[in-house]
Amino acid sequence: MREIYVFGHKNPDTDSVTASIAFSALKNKLGIKCKPVILSHINKETEFVLNYFHCEVPSFLEDVKLQIKDLNYYKDCYVSEFESIKKTYDYMCKKNITGVPVVSKDTKLKGLLTSKMIGEELINGDFTKLKTSYENILYVLNGSEVLKFDDEIYGNVIAASYRSTTFLNNFKFDKDTIMIVGDRHSLIEAAVNNSIKLLIIVGGNDLKPEHLDIARKNKVNIIKTSYDTFHTAKLVSLSNYCSTLLTNSRNVSFREDDYYDEFKEQCVKLGYNNYPVIDINNKCLGLIRLTDINKLNRKQVILVDHNESEQSVLGLREAEIIEIVDHHKIGDLTTNMPINFRCMTVGSTNTIIYSMYLESRVDIDANIAGLMLSGIISDTLKFTSPTTTEYDRFVADNLAKIALIDIDSFADKMFKAGTNLSGKSTEEVVTEDLKSYVISERKIAVSQLLTLNSEEILSKKEKYIKSINELKVLNGYDMFILSVTDIIKNGSFIFYSEDDTAL
Repeated sequence: MREIYVFGHKNPDTDSVTASIAFSALKNKLGIKCKPVILSHINKETEFVLNYFHCEVPSFLEDVKLQIKDLNYYKDCYVSEFESIKKTYDYMCKKNITGVPVVSKDTKLKGLLTSKMIGEELINGDFTKLKTSYENILYVLNGSEVLKFDDEIYGNVIAASYRSTTFLNNFKFDKDTIMIVGDRHSLIEAAVNNSIKLLIIVGGNDLKPEHLDIARKNKVNIIKTSYDTFHTAKLVSLSNYCSTLLTNSRNVSFREDDYYDEFKEQCVKLGYNNYPVIDINNKCLGLIRLTDINKLNRKQVILVDHNESEQSVLGLREAEIIEIVDHHKIGDLTTNMPINFRCMTVGSTNTIIYSMYLESRVDIDANIAGLMLSGIISDTLKFTSPTTTEYDRFVADNLAKIALIDIDSFADKMFKAGTNLSGKSTEEVVTEDLKSYVISERKIAVSQLLTLNSEEILSKKEKYIKSINELKVLNGYDMFILSVTDIIKNGSFIFYSEDDTAL
């Protein structure tokens, strides 16, 4: 089962992060593999909450754009550089592919071998050279082992097609000679006496015992095959290591984490049909064919605490949205298939998730209950926000009992941690809880700042207005609003950018 990412909006607040964790926990208990993630760094309030309930910060998700790893490419599809050309070709036929990556012993990519390259070798190759293994020759010639002294066989191939006397008068045997011969015993005797590299006996013939003894003494490798001289001479070059054909191999490959759209663009430029897939260490993972690039496994996602593309992860249009749980207005997202979309007029996404736990008859663990309670307290400003409902209060009371938390005492600690601005620049403060919307084709930015002392913020009003003006221009917003909410006084001050075209 594929893992489903569960996440809240960009610039995550406590409600979105805790909702991601709580909803993932519910789904996992129901047998659906989910993973909570965040789209940006968490704020101090959320950090306090996660530490308080001994919960790790969810991992960061940069985007959900389609990548090579999301395609149905041929995984673990490659051959060793020491494989024979014939066996490599057989492998390609079995896989119904026209190219295959060639790898080293540690699966590092050496190059790509194609059927075209093999065809060119059969027509224009040097049939007199052999660089291979004893086992490869056995496989290609369907032969049987007679004598074996070397694992690797390097040498020059000659077929004994002349009269014995003519051959002996015109050919000089040496330690690199690989001779194909039938029942010409005078040639066999000369070959083993001169300690050639390999003797290939064709037609299923046997050696004389005395010749076999000499060959054993002189460490001459011998293979016997039932093929005749013609077929043996024709096939033996296919026992060469497949890597011998990589001298002019194109070194074009893609990493598994490369983006799909960039891969398609490169395919158009290069015009090849087959591409090796590698990891960051150049280890081969498999093969991707041009004909397979539309077989997609889109990343599956669940959105919590938002349902607008502007607030969501990069590449969302390339992902498959499975479900949405939110308490905001309906946004601009569309899906190809019907999905579960749970939206309620309550003060927190965690309030909705509490209902879903009850409906699924799943118990809420104490630490999850604490996280959910924190999300409700944060988003409702401890039930002072105008979006707060009686159901939020009811859920919060029940979660507090499970988590063994005193709401007032815990809320004070949480808000104190969250409103600590020490060490932060005005830009960091302004962008920490920032959401953007498109309303009537105008791009609006809304940022919220919670404080226990609004006078401190007001004393630096000009700095904050300067910051939102700069951010407005930098990001192309039509309007930028900063809401400074005083939790103690239960009220807000609104800062907005100059020359707002959206006003």
